Amino acid sequence: MNDLSIGGDINKSEETERIRKVAQSGELNKLKSVKVDLFLVSKEDEVFLFDLKTVKPNKGDFISYKRNMLEWLAVFFYQHPKAKVNTLISIPYNPYEPEPYKRWTMKGMLDLTKEVKVAEEFWDFLAGEGTYKDLLDCFEKAGIELRPEIDAYFTKFATMNNR
Repeated sequence: MNDLSIGGDINKSEETERIRKVAQSGELNKLKSVKVDLFLVSKEDEVFLFDLKTVKPNKGDFISYKRNMLEWLAVFFYQHPKAKVNTLISIPYNPYEPEPYKRWTMKGMLDLTKEVKVAEEFWDFLAGEGTYKDLLDCFEKAGIELRPEIDAYFTKFATMNNR
């Protein structure tokens, strides 16, 4: 973990194998790890452990996110030493759309190509190509159809604040 905070390029595959090699050695520690938000297993038995995040996490949060993902690997490899496991951070929505997501200031902490899925990349990974566009279309249609109800709901708060 300390090596990660000094910067440089991260090689997720190498990092994963380093953890796999030591996960069953040494003294067993009791660990209260953060729960995985989304646990998936592919038809090929490849495991994906996702940590779902808000659209604008703070810089300091990335250190704990990375630590959580490394702990998940160690715990999983302790139980399943030969497993193919991926740990990822997902941000389901890109507030900068149509521009690329630009909040990643943690070069040297995350392998941005293997540990991060944002918006379209996340949803299309989960349910196939075009899923993200379909979701956006659904939200747009719901917003148009429910606009009067939404406006009426928020009008209540505006009148409460004017008192």
